[in-house]
Amino acid sequence: MISTKEPPGPVLWEENMPGGAQWSGVIRRGVTLRFTALGAGANVSVLLYNHEDRTERYNMPDTLKAQHTAYLTQGHVCYSDMGRVLCSITADTAGWNDTVCGASDDELIRVKYGVKRYQEHRNSMHRSAREGFIKELAKWGLGRRDVTPNINLFSKVTADEAGKLAFQREHAKPGDFVDLRFEMHALVVLSTSIHPLDNREAYGPQAVQLTAWRSGVAPADDPCRNACAENQRGFVNTERYFAA
Repeated sequence: MISTKEPPGPVLWEENMPGGAQWSGVIRRGVTLRFTALGAGANVSVLLYNHEDRTERYNMPDTLKAQHTAYLTQGHVCYSDMGRVLCSITADTAGWNDTVCGASDDELIRVKYGVKRYQEHRNSMHRSAREGFIKELAKWGLGRRDVTPNINLFSKVTADEAGKLAFQREHAKPGDFVDLRFEMHALVVLSTSIHPLDNREAYGPQAVQLTAWRSGVAPADDPCRNACAENQRGFVNTERYFAA
């Protein structure tokens, strides 16, 4: 099952990412990229960089403190470490995207599920998000030191009064979608490996669909722009960058 809500503009391209896969590409300013969960418990780990200067990238602490939140959902934006808005979350049917738990790595996958290599298991091999990131970053002249705190789309993690984290495994339902409208030309790096706190017994990452269309940038009355004074300033910083 995929989303029944059609994009408001002509689709530029669309493709499916299998579970456990990785992907990277440049999404231009004024384009929206939709992520649609094709299975229950889907997770998409996301890294974001300014395509024109890749030393500028998504900044998790600034994104959270500027918007007084610990997770991301519709109405929020993703800040770079230069105080500019990389993208805005214009729709989110799941309602919660994890920002603090990072990405799975090879050791975590090995301990939880054992080793399955491509040589023996082909596309059923076990893949971690971190190694997927590193492989994709290498295509763009980046490496291990460029792996930053990521966003985990569709994943919900809550904390109790003692600070213990709890992963909500069935948070994402088939057909749930998240729309990211890009306010800058961004290098986007993705992995559909499992969330690092996923407690399922068998390695079973879910597929997602990617859909891109030309949406234009945020208008003056945009809910993401006007969600708080900090976001208004972030959009001004972004617009000045492209006006120079």
